Amino acid sequence: MYFAALLARTEDGWEASDTELDDVETLSDLTDLAREASVDDDTVLVLVEQEDAWFGVVRVEGEDDPRIYVSDASAAARSSYGEILLTDELLGREPGADDDGADLDSLDLDGTEDGEPGADQDTGAGDDDGIDALDPLPAGPLGDRTVLADLGVAEADLLALASNDALGEIAETLGAAEVLETVR
Repeated sequence: MYFAALLARTEDGWEASDTELDDVETLSDLTDLAREASVDDDTVLVLVEQEDAWFGVVRVEGEDDPRIYVSDASAAARSSYGEILLTDELLGREPGADDDGADLDSLDLDGTEDGEPGADQDTGAGDDDGIDALDPLPAGPLGDRTVLADLGVAEADLLALASNDALGEIAETLGAAEVLETVR
């Protein structure tokens, strides 16, 4: 079960709206959706969760590049909505590095292609960080851990959140729990 919502900061506090991600195929599409909800180019948070598996936060402010945090990259990689957030930049890859067909869609549930061990394979798609299209993604957080720090959710608090009610706890800290609950 997925849940996605937009929280837009206004002069009067936060406004929430649920959002369907069915027509969103890229991070650019998601960013455009967030910008449409923005009031005077103020902060918009896109909150996405897959029940008990992972959650993600995308922060959009004006025309700045979005800031992204994903609680569990390996779990998100197995999700069509998670794949939207796991950009080449976030993964530390050169854009288009997985154009040879070895992309996240080809990964089996154990993080390998077609169930074969990924560590022994050399695809040539990797970079100096050792991350390539066949290496399993980290089972843990990935992205900007300070994405909500100035809004009251410190890095340590964000890392400590359990996936089962993380968005509720984030909204509580932001003072937006009631408005988020109205769209749940």
